[in-house]
Amino acid sequence: MSFAEYKELIEHGDTAIIFLGHDSMFPVSIQQGGQTQTKYGVIRHSSDLIGKKYGSKVTCSKGGWVYILYPTPELWTMNLPHRTQILYSTDISIITMMLELKPGSVVCESGTGSGSLSHAIIRTVAPTGHLYTVEFHQQRAEKAMEEFQQHKVSHLVTVKNQDVCKEGFGVSDIADAVFLDIPSPWEAIRHAKSALKSEGGRICSFSPCIEQVQRTCLVLAEHGFTEINTLEILLRVYDVRTINLQIPDLGRMTEDKGSSDGSDKSKQISTAQPECALFKSGVSPRETVGHTGYLTFASISLF
Repeated sequence: MSFAEYKELIEHGDTAIIFLGHDSMFPVSIQQGGQTQTKYGVIRHSSDLIGKKYGSKVTCSKGGWVYILYPTPELWTMNLPHRTQILYSTDISIITMMLELKPGSVVCESGTGSGSLSHAIIRTVAPTGHLYTVEFHQQRAEKAMEEFQQHKVSHLVTVKNQDVCKEGFGVSDIADAVFLDIPSPWEAIRHAKSALKSEGGRICSFSPCIEQVQRTCLVLAEHGFTEINTLEILLRVYDVRTINLQIPDLGRMTEDKGSSDGSDKSKQISTAQPECALFKSGVSPRETVGHTGYLTFASISLF
């Protein structure tokens, strides 16, 4: 299996996602003779998984069932082992769009962290693009390289263990886009400019604090970047429910036919019980995920 491609059948050595529900799933490495425990019972890899199609419904030993899903960057983001704080699909989607990434793009990234954004970038630039990712922490860099090899995307990514603020990305004049997720991104702007193609490119910096954003924007302007703008993505998920509402009774006009003295029409208000009907309604959560970080985008100036 490969995070940059898709195949139908489960094989030995694959990484698959065991899906018990939208709020309950986890990754598993498929091994000949291996088994995985779930709350619905045991899943035996050899008899229950290997040779089956991804997306299959698998019955566990206790009679319950799960789905076996092919790993996508989005599913990996939800289930990866956290070595650092990660970016989630909401921010990743706007980063991919605003950096104008596409198959064949060359991207420089720092830092690698847990590899959440890295997997999404690799899937986007495959099969002819490349990701150069820099991680300051040696153990995290080694673990990232191990995961990329396990996920069959190591040919699309180069991992370097170095300080991007001092040593840069190790490449120059080849990148279409640069992404920075480091404590002091302003110290890496000159290296980012050096890595970008001379004919132009885009840069994005992710920072949780507005003071970091202000300093980064000043340095971007000093190095000739233009179209500098900062945005923040706030996600609100609505829960669709069926609710029972009363139909309002506004009354009606009737003529009193029993009157013999030719009196005017009288208004009569219905005293019947109001009718009810079922409606679909979107209900916002009482608690909403708040601020994650600010995304600052800029373009390299050609003049």
